[in-house]
Amino acid sequence: MVQTHHLVMTRRRLSLFKWLMIFLPSGVVAVGHSLIEHTGGGNHGQSTVTGTLLVTVVGLVLTFLFVETLFRVVQGLQAEALARQQDVQTMNAVMQERARLSRELHDGVAQLVAHLLLRLDTIKELVDANRQREAEAQLERLHEVANEIYVDIGESITGLRTNLTEQGLVRALQDYVDQFEERYQIPTSLRTDAAADQLSLVASLQVFRFIQEALTNVRKHAQAHEVTVTLMGDGLGQLKVMVADDGQGFVADTQRNGKVHPLGLTSMRERVEALGGTFHVTSKPGSGTKVSATIPIPQKRRENRYAAFAPSAG
Repeated sequence: MVQTHHLVMTRRRLSLFKWLMIFLPSGVVAVGHSLIEHTGGGNHGQSTVTGTLLVTVVGLVLTFLFVETLFRVVQGLQAEALARQQDVQTMNAVMQERARLSRELHDGVAQLVAHLLLRLDTIKELVDANRQREAEAQLERLHEVANEIYVDIGESITGLRTNLTEQGLVRALQDYVDQFEERYQIPTSLRTDAAADQLSLVASLQVFRFIQEALTNVRKHAQAHEVTVTLMGDGLGQLKVMVADDGQGFVADTQRNGKVHPLGLTSMRERVEALGGTFHVTSKPGSGTKVSATIPIPQKRRENRYAAFAPSAG
């Protein structure tokens, strides 16, 4: 985004330089012609003015045609450079999504499957030892693990199906929050303003994944009764994103029940920092958890992929 802003400013400077190139040479020629005619003496002032105007007009026309052709080539090159930059950003987003899915499979599904296999071995041993009651208890736990795997896979599929291009960030988030509340019976509210839809598509996708991962942590670990998701502009060109719950909270960098809690914080931090933002977590046992991010909002002019470098009317 910073590079895009730099390119927009470069276009403005080039536009100023363009008009200087048009008027400055013609002005110099006109002044020079006027001085030559003036130093030549005589009483033909009217012809001097006419000649100077003619030279000026011809100079302006020729200079304009040359400079306009030159700057159209420059603008075309800039538009191509911006398009390639956007393609690189999109590719980076795709690679980050692949990395995210890899982490989710490793940290979530893969570990649960390994746990499931261990439970199966335990059940087999209990059955062989004719310890039926204990085997039934393990089967019940096995059912919970299988259900957790199913939910994790469903979350990943829901995220992949989200169409931010057509819906926009706010509508996509509202749909996701509604589904989250319905599936897990956790009252979840979404508060937004106009700033939330001013991000680029790539940034919107990262913010959506950020919130998705935060809500996944709430579902898995928080035991919350209520969640609030907030996306608000701060009036200083930044978007404040916050997911707050009233759950059991945690102490950072400690373990509980044999698991590091919560999972996904590293991924969330990486997403925010990739957008040039800052990430913060606040939590205390018994006082809930709040994850927040501050993300720069680009100017609306930068939202259109090519508009910044479209040829000017003049």
